Amino acid sequence: MNFFGWKMTQNRLDFALDLMRRLPPQKCEGFLGCLIELVPDMCDGSVPIDRLRKIEIDANHAIEQYKDMYFDSGVSSVYAWDLEHSFACAILIKKDGDAKKMANGSWDSIHIIEVQEKSSGRSAHYKLTSTIMLWLLTESSGRPKIDLSGSLTRQSESDAPLIDSYSHVINMGKMIEEMENKMRGSLNTIYFGKTYDIISCLRSMETKQERDEQAQLQQELARAIHCRQDSFKKE
Repeated sequence: MNFFGWKMTQNRLDFALDLMRRLPPQKCEGFLGCLIELVPDMCDGSVPIDRLRKIEIDANHAIEQYKDMYFDSGVSSVYAWDLEHSFACAILIKKDGDAKKMANGSWDSIHIIEVQEKSSGRSAHYKLTSTIMLWLLTESSGRPKIDLSGSLTRQSESDAPLIDSYSHVINMGKMIEEMENKMRGSLNTIYFGKTYDIISCLRSMETKQERDEQAQLQQELARAIHCRQDSFKKE
């Protein structure tokens, strides 16, 4: 493939990725199918060299264990490819919700790591870009449906020592674990916490009868306190 053909393919891929990150994550598979129908002639990806292929296989085994430990179930994949003077990996994790527990949805973790080995060969620089796409749908009889979706992207960089090629797997795994823990905290405190505050302001969990009874009790307490104060004044 010549340069212009590669450039056109790269532009199409960039446009497709830019579009996908702005669409609702719960319909990701359908949108991807539409894009494939629209631009079906994208070239296949490259096959990594033997050394990089070994890192890819080892990383797949490591992420499989990480997924079982943190997500209990789901699917995961790791893909590696060569860059001009380095290499990169894509670590993907998907966890679907349990509809039996009246909570449907999915968690998608997308981690892209660019690895630049130092000239000494004893350390490497890692640049991580992580995106979490989350959507949640809760339905139960007698209660309104709640549909939440969104995405969160963060970046980090670090240097780590190298002993052998498997050191890359260890270093990347540590970065992903730390990043996901931080992003989970952000989702819990910022997004879900803020959503809870908004819903609490818009909708009361008490019925009208309970609110009326509470207001009546407050009025009775106020009258009792007022009468008590008047009796003290007369004495």
